[in-house]
Amino acid sequence: MFYSAQYPSPFGLITLASDGDHLIGLWIEGQKYFAGTVTEELIENPDLPVFAAARNWLDKYFAGQKPFVSELPLSPQGTPFRQAVWDVLCEIPYGEVMTYGEIGKIVAVRMNKASMSGQAIGGAVGHNPISIIIPCHRVVGSNGSLTGYAGGIDKKIKLLEHESVDMSHLFVPDKSTAP
Repeated sequence: MFYSAQYPSPFGLITLASDGDHLIGLWIEGQKYFAGTVTEELIENPDLPVFAAARNWLDKYFAGQKPFVSELPLSPQGTPFRQAVWDVLCEIPYGEVMTYGEIGKIVAVRMNKASMSGQAIGGAVGHNPISIIIPCHRVVGSNGSLTGYAGGIDKKIKLLEHESVDMSHLFVPDKSTAP
């Protein structure tokens, strides 16, 4: 069984999902691939301890604190490749960004590959089922373009600004490249 709870955030209503013990999803209202990794109906149960922990984490984050990803029991559902990409996302420090290419190089080394497809990395980042906590909003194009955020570029910008990221070298491309 899978469970859900709602969290009202400054960036819109957030839906949390759990398998009962672990957080398996966090989606901002209107996000692409909403609940895309959930294979069963979500049953509303906001009283689960994992949801209390997630709400506490989000409260700290939106208050400007820097909670660690490791504070929560996460279990995003995805292929081993996507899991490897999401693991790298969890390593991007609060207030910093990393490029898709940098992520590709790290994942390639970890998977003993010569290289990784940029499109594959972008697809894995875009399908991250635990937004904000697994910080896919911290990923930018190699030229500084703010591309590919399933929650919307406007929310990506707000999240980066919330984390006081230096935005001077970042820009919104003329054409969206969201996966």
